Amino acid sequence: MPPRYLILADGDFGPMTSKTANSVIRFLPDQIVAVLDRQQAGRSVADVLGFGGAIPVVGSMTEGLALGPTAVLVGIAPQGGRLPAEWRTWLLEAVDAGCELWSGLHTFLADDAELADRARVRGVRILDLRRPPPDLPIASGLARTVEPYVVLTVGTDCNVGKMTAQLRLVQGLRAQGLRTRFVATGQTGIMIEGWGIAVDAVVADFIAGAAERLVLEGAPDADVLLVEGQGSINHPGYSGVTLGLLHGSCPDGLILCHQASREYLGDYRRTSEFRIPPLPQYVRWYEDLAGAVHPTRVVGISMNTYDLDEAAARTACARAADSTGLPCTDPVRFDPAPLVDAVAAGRAAYLRARAG
Repeated sequence: MPPRYLILADGDFGPMTSKTANSVIRFLPDQIVAVLDRQQAGRSVADVLGFGGAIPVVGSMTEGLALGPTAVLVGIAPQGGRLPAEWRTWLLEAVDAGCELWSGLHTFLADDAELADRARVRGVRILDLRRPPPDLPIASGLARTVEPYVVLTVGTDCNVGKMTAQLRLVQGLRAQGLRTRFVATGQTGIMIEGWGIAVDAVVADFIAGAAERLVLEGAPDADVLLVEGQGSINHPGYSGVTLGLLHGSCPDGLILCHQASREYLGDYRRTSEFRIPPLPQYVRWYEDLAGAVHPTRVVGISMNTYDLDEAAARTACARAADSTGLPCTDPVRFDPAPLVDAVAAGRAAYLRARAG
């Protein structure tokens, strides 16, 4: 049976502060019994996020456990990925109630002796989704040889909707008869899809190798592979993982993701050197850098407009399309068809080139 999750997001449950919780709620709503956040307790998930329906927000572990979860999922990924100290008591309480623990933190719960011993006694699992496999290779360009059309999402910053954009395309591509697989490279995607590698926990030499392994694993019986992107090529903290994915997955196409209202990297370093450049600059950067290993093209723009009214959102999409000459939409808010069609057209061109 699929897990029934109680999501921990205490103090950080909101549209931009609980990425993991929000994505699991969006794509697995029937598996969520509640969210634990003392600040938002008494509201519904829809009251806080604008989607998610009547899933309740509770103020204590006791309230959450009373709703019958079979797993407690850590729903925030704070900078550095460390476990808030006061949560340990809650997690022990959850284990005693027979719940599994699902975590994407850099701090591995299974390495906590007390949690691990208690879980062993209770017969429940601890799943540290960011723990990488021990036998990752160094990339060798093998991803260039696969049959499927490989599409990687890239971004102008972190947390602009790279995973969400692709998950919104899967159904549309399958409706066109294309066998499509989503390739998770982060802990949230792994929770949703059930497989993948959290590449931000991989030693630097093996990031591209992890991406290569995922593409090779996902290639059989697929026409399109949608590889989840991470970070941004000009982010001072996370550009390394971005480049590792770009060269390891050898994408044939790219989807550039941007939040329309965001002007600065991280939206907090408000100085000129951290201002987000124009979208055409990113198109050139990503195509040029990818081309050092495998030629690729940006095929579309995914625009995150969650904080704009509809008129402003449509204007932002139109401006992006005009400045780049590429199809643009917000695939969550509007019809994802422009991006679905762009990927399908990119694959058709890819097949023609291979045949030639």
